[in-house]
Amino acid sequence: MIHPIYTCLWFDGQAKEAAKFYVSIFGNSRITSDTGMIVNFELEGQKFMGLNGGPNFKFNPSISFYVMCDSVDEVNEKWAKLIDGGSALMEIGTYPWSERYGWLEDKYGVSWQFNLQSNGDVGKKILPSLLFTQTQLGNAPPGSDFEGMLMYSSSILNGFPIVAMDGPADHRFVFNEAVSFVVECDTQEEIDYLWITLTADGGQESMCGWLKDRFGVSWKIVPSMLGKLMGDPEKGQRVIQAFLQMKKFEIQTEKPQTIIDLLVL
Repeated sequence: MIHPIYTCLWFDGQAKEAAKFYVSIFGNSRITSDTGMIVNFELEGQKFMGLNGGPNFKFNPSISFYVMCDSVDEVNEKWAKLIDGGSALMEIGTYPWSERYGWLEDKYGVSWQFNLQSNGDVGKKILPSLLFTQTQLGNAPPGSDFEGMLMYSSSILNGFPIVAMDGPADHRFVFNEAVSFVVECDTQEEIDYLWITLTADGGQESMCGWLKDRFGVSWKIVPSMLGKLMGDPEKGQRVIQAFLQMKKFEIQTEKPQTIIDLLVL
């Protein structure tokens, strides 16, 4: 079975600190596990992973988190808390598309958009929002800078809500591994299918279950047993050493030290 998708945030040693900060702001939220390297937490009932991966990747606004609020007061309250130590990308105020809207970058560099909920919005509270920029943009008709671009769309991938839009401005940022989407799979066949499909037509393989699709968005395709194994005090380090040697995860082969072997060692 392919499990529901969730978001992975890449931090430089600040994963637990950031998770505690976010949990203090959003309702129905809690830290569910902490291995030191990985902190799993829930915001508004939605799963997130905080990874202490080092200084390699930095957040930018190419992927932000679109927060649907029920009232102007809720927008104002969450904005005031999250902008502490951060900065505004679009000041909070009234816009043609919303009575109350704002876009900020918090003190960790993670981007958030706040908007009033409307009847047509997807039912989830927090939606990842992908901003396609520069060479990722669609082709606009000759003589027009913006016509034909996607202003806003929402969709659901295996129960995971996601927003996508084109960025008409001359942005200097693109997708990177600081924000990726995790898919847990029960079988090798599921891992193989997603790996082949997502890297098709110009995607790229990376290490440790990561890949980039043809648009540059990062995905982490992992066996569903991985979290349990990494949390095991006896097997955790062996798991880490095993997956550091892999690109695509192999859980059903005869090679020594694959993930499946670690279940019985």
